[in-house]
Amino acid sequence: MISTFPWWWLALPVLLLPLWWHRQKRQRLKAEPLATARFLPSAAPEQLRVWQWRDRILLLVRCLLLVALIAWLAALFFPWRGDTVLLDPAVPVAWAEQQIATRNLTQAQRIALPVDPLVWLRQHERDWRPQARLLIVAAAGKIGMPARLPQFAHQVELLVAPPAPPAATVAAVSDAPRLHHVVLAASPERLPAWRALFAAFDVAGSGNDRYVLTETPDASTELIVWDQPNASPPAAWRAPLWWQSATASTAAVPELAKATRLTIHGITLHYADAPRGRIWFSADWPVSDADGARALYDTWQVLAGPAPAYPAPAQAFASSGRAAPPLTDPERAAWLAYALLALFLIERILSHARRH
Repeated sequence: MISTFPWWWLALPVLLLPLWWHRQKRQRLKAEPLATARFLPSAAPEQLRVWQWRDRILLLVRCLLLVALIAWLAALFFPWRGDTVLLDPAVPVAWAEQQIATRNLTQAQRIALPVDPLVWLRQHERDWRPQARLLIVAAAGKIGMPARLPQFAHQVELLVAPPAPPAATVAAVSDAPRLHHVVLAASPERLPAWRALFAAFDVAGSGNDRYVLTETPDASTELIVWDQPNASPPAAWRAPLWWQSATASTAAVPELAKATRLTIHGITLHYADAPRGRIWFSADWPVSDADGARALYDTWQVLAGPAPAYPAPAQAFASSGRAAPPLTDPERAAWLAYALLALFLIERILSHARRH
């Protein structure tokens, strides 16, 4: 079920109505006059409860119809989330757990940090119960300071992790190359082309960058390359940036339907923000020549999500006391509406067949 708002499920006893209705169905016995009946005392006609197989199917459909109606109304009109932590995977785990425990939110639900958490939270605030607390834990420079402070109907606190040491200080201490962790998920026939591309990236920059190719993402993953024909990536995978080729399944990324088209350094790509990260889509990947590799490298450096000009500091947003914004995403309950319509049509068909 989409909604777990507890009080709404008290409406489930209405399922007793179809049971009571069906038990009240009686069939009158057909009386035939007989010549010798005049010698017998008169008796009132009797009714007999008759249960047939089609009645039981009809009863089941009516019960399912009521359950679907309750679930649909609960999903549309009632909040269902409790205390929640929006956690950035780039934040050090030990520091994040300490901050979460200090605020007594250890048992709270955890959600991966969206691309623009303040805007996303305002759009989906209707999902949270009135007394729910929300905590945003983000890396330094990850969230830009908005021109106007957002107003939320709930208590929202933003925590910013301490910034990492500057790259120049690290370079002065050690000459070790900078490692960039990349997940490469490509078909066997296209895998060599992608490996050759990242090998070219090793010499395209300053010479101090190295690209570590892995098969599964972790907290240090900067980029996921998804080039699996007619396949969708696992739902749990997250990364700041995705490269998706034309062979991969675009049906799993509905955001690409409204993607922005951009041409830079001679490369035309479409990009869109999704819950799993920013997605770049191009029909020409992987590039197979040196000029294309250099152009893609330069594009990556320019558009790979630079830190906002004015990073938002750690702060608490007090509840404004206003009601949560209206529901802006009714599609989450669309499948329940379709199920409700289908069950209603089946119930009408069975009722008509029973009468005839």
